[in-house]
Amino acid sequence: MDSIKLLTMILMIILGIMLMLLIVLGIVFITSKMGKKQEEEIRDIQNNNKTPKTKKFKEYRTASVLDFMEFDTIVDNMISQKDGKRYIMVVECQGINYDLMSEIEKNSVEEGFIQFLNTLRHPVQIYTQTRTINLSSSIETYKEKVKEIEEALQKQEAHYKQMLKAGTYTQEQLNKAYFELTKQKNLYEYGKDIIYSTERMSSNKNVLNKKYYVVIPYFVEELGDNSFDKEEQRNLAFSELYTRAQSVVRTLSVCGINARVMNSNELVELLYVAYNRDEAESYGLEKALKAGYDELYSTAPDVVDKQIRALNKQIEEEALELAQQKVTEARSEKQKMLAEKRLKKRDLIGELAELMINENTPVIGEDIAKDAIEKLKEETKEEGGKGSGKERQKRVRKTKTA
Repeated sequence: MDSIKLLTMILMIILGIMLMLLIVLGIVFITSKMGKKQEEEIRDIQNNNKTPKTKKFKEYRTASVLDFMEFDTIVDNMISQKDGKRYIMVVECQGINYDLMSEIEKNSVEEGFIQFLNTLRHPVQIYTQTRTINLSSSIETYKEKVKEIEEALQKQEAHYKQMLKAGTYTQEQLNKAYFELTKQKNLYEYGKDIIYSTERMSSNKNVLNKKYYVVIPYFVEELGDNSFDKEEQRNLAFSELYTRAQSVVRTLSVCGINARVMNSNELVELLYVAYNRDEAESYGLEKALKAGYDELYSTAPDVVDKQIRALNKQIEEEALELAQQKVTEARSEKQKMLAEKRLKKRDLIGELAELMINENTPVIGEDIAKDAIEKLKEETKEEGGKGSGKERQKRVRKTKTA
């Protein structure tokens, strides 16, 4: 028994040694193969300047909206894709505040959305676009309006100063002009405050706005075997897409969502923001178009045109000042005529009364007419004596101030 046990132990030791040798040989073989492969890769890189091949893994990811919205052109409120084989119409939706609704309102919105999904007979994509609110266009509009108000204020101030210098206006007229001037000043200050507040708001880059869209596609293949040309296919696609878009607008209205079909200009802006996310925040589509980024070359405005515009503006300003001056002079001339007529009022009355007496002499009698004319002349002489000297000057001053 002892010899059998000894033999089994020897066999086990021999088997273990053989197993260890096999493992060592395998490791040596694998390392040599890997070393040869690395040497071959290095040799290929040195000889052919090629990078070592890496194993490619297949990636699974959701389709990007940019891939979905690849386009050829924009025509008839549609995005044309794949050389006119596919057309897209977009419906812009106005969001609702679902969290602030009551339970009944939420249920009605959900039921309306279910109805919207059930009525769909064609594929759609819901696209959300987050934009940073850019108030630069609003600021420019405000600045133009405030500039117009400032020009009107300057003209009104000049007119008020002319009224004060002329000294021919009543206190009521001056008060009215001052009231209008104060109102214009307040309007100008209010406009400047609006610009300041809007610029401060636009400096905050965290002011965001979300826009929601429903993208509706149409394939020309849906027409079946057809012999239509490109224009006819586009017209048929527009009719079908417009019908689908209006159906989407009607069903979304049940949810309380206001929607409308976007026109070509709005589609251009939508694509511009989608493809230029970073630039659109500071350099909007309107600025890009004004800058002429889509033109082959740009030219500076003609210097002569600038000079003509400046000269026209100067002529207009000087003509306005001259018109105001002449109006003021005409008013003062009329007031002088009125003052002279007031001074001659008694003389004119006397002359007219004498003429009336002479015309009616046959009726009232010649003797009575002569006595009446003599009394009339005596009274006019007395009035003339009373109104001579300083008293006449006082009357002129009173009429001027009146």
